[in-house]
Amino acid sequence: MFVLENPVLQRELLVNLRMKRAFVLLAIYVALLGAVVYAAWPEGQRLNLARKPEEATRLVNMFFLGQYVLLSLLAPSFAAGTIVGEKERKTYEMLLASPMRPGAIVLGKLLASLAHLAVLVFCSLPIVMLCLPLGGVSLYEVLGTYVAMAASVITFGTISIAASSYFNRTIASLVVSYLVILPLALLGIVLYDALMAAARTRLFMLVVVFPGICGGLCAVLWSAVTRRLMHPPDVGAEAKDVVDLEQEQQRAVGMVIRSDQFPDRLFAPPKRVDHMADGVNPVYDKEIRSEIFGHGTLMLRLVIQLSMGLALVLMAFCLYIQPRGAPWYTSYVLLFNLLISPVFAAGAITNERERQTLELLLTTTLSPWQILTGKLISSFRVSAVLTAFLVWPLLLACLLPPWHYKDDLVTMGAYLLILLVSALTTVTTAMCCSVLFRRTTVSMLTSYLILLLLFALPVPMKIFADLFYRGTPLVAYVEEIQFLSPFAATFSLPLAATRSTGRAAEMASQVARDPGAYSTAIAFLVSYMIVDVFVVAVMTWLFHIRWRAVSR
Repeated sequence: MFVLENPVLQRELLVNLRMKRAFVLLAIYVALLGAVVYAAWPEGQRLNLARKPEEATRLVNMFFLGQYVLLSLLAPSFAAGTIVGEKERKTYEMLLASPMRPGAIVLGKLLASLAHLAVLVFCSLPIVMLCLPLGGVSLYEVLGTYVAMAASVITFGTISIAASSYFNRTIASLVVSYLVILPLALLGIVLYDALMAAARTRLFMLVVVFPGICGGLCAVLWSAVTRRLMHPPDVGAEAKDVVDLEQEQQRAVGMVIRSDQFPDRLFAPPKRVDHMADGVNPVYDKEIRSEIFGHGTLMLRLVIQLSMGLALVLMAFCLYIQPRGAPWYTSYVLLFNLLISPVFAAGAITNERERQTLELLLTTTLSPWQILTGKLISSFRVSAVLTAFLVWPLLLACLLPPWHYKDDLVTMGAYLLILLVSALTTVTTAMCCSVLFRRTTVSMLTSYLILLLLFALPVPMKIFADLFYRGTPLVAYVEEIQFLSPFAATFSLPLAATRSTGRAAEMASQVARDPGAYSTAIAFLVSYMIVDVFVVAVMTWLFHIRWRAVSR
């Protein structure tokens, strides 16, 4: 019943692999990898195979790293909704009451969710085989890389299933999964690149050490998930766990959210026990006071604790040990905001549709502008406050050595403006997707896709162009679109922080003579502020048209 006769596995495979999404994703994945290989293919008609060609080595390594990043991003999207999806479909109780063992249920969910990724990996093998005759990498390195990649994907899937068993919403499970998986994926990329010159050591790590670590982590998570299914918490109406906020706060490990104390009340104010004053937007009051705690505080506590734990390490290294790494810490804050903002905004309107309360909301005396602004401001407030928990190290760094307050004041202010505009853009984009789509999961995944294409895609495009098209006009074209990415805008800012006071003064004088040093950041701020205003106007127009149609 665990594999061959597992009804959960059979049902999930039949349903998921026959969906149009599976075929579309497969076509896009293979086309993307093929396009990268085609664009980076060496232009020379002859290659000297007596020694490792550098172009071929870069091509194969970029192929593996790109595939690893894509699989890391896709694994939670398939596995994070496996168990929580049963709760949302109100079939969780029936699954727990079935004669299946918890281990069989978890194994069926895991294998079914990883089946998509396995198909993607197998379909990429012909492209790898096409690159092998170029040299630069041996067959054993390819096999070892695929072994480590398979171990990583299984581990990421297990992490996502573990998160899925502890939450009642797919959105919460996805966010926590990404917060855990992305740092692990980044660590794997750093180690793979660091061992590039030591081929034997890297092969041993890929085949023996790395799979062993992944196997131990999977065993621990497997035990935790099966134990939770064997002894589930209280299940109430609609197959959802009963959440008692007082009991949850008492049993909470680590951080406890106190809604009546600062700064917790900034993002999670206490529920209202009195009447609202005149002029208060009821939509905003309801969203900010009740919606966040609707499913407990576990997600918020994990998000804050995981992000702050990693931020302390990055803060120490990027702001004090190596102060020139300040753009890396700012990029981490940007990535954190990119992850959490759609969680609070992508379901603003779709949740009303799913609860079948949208028509009731539209027939009230509230105008479309009041409804939209209430939901938009509440979402922005929560995401901005959570992001601000990671911003204070930048402000503190200006006052402590080895930083120079006067020399880096403008750059630090630009960092804060980039973070502010990025936070506003992520919220408005997710809110617009919530207006356009009918399901929260579709709205959130679309928001992530749009934001990744806008914010992150220009950076790898520039790296790719510098590696394979250096000295061509393509590099200049790619350089011109870097203002679309807040990450590129952050790294373009001049930084005078150094341990040498003389070099700091020299850097500050160079910046003063070069006003164009902030051109990329200024272009980013202006363009995205215009985009935000346009998106809000479009949302208001769409919502007003639908509101009038329903009213008639």
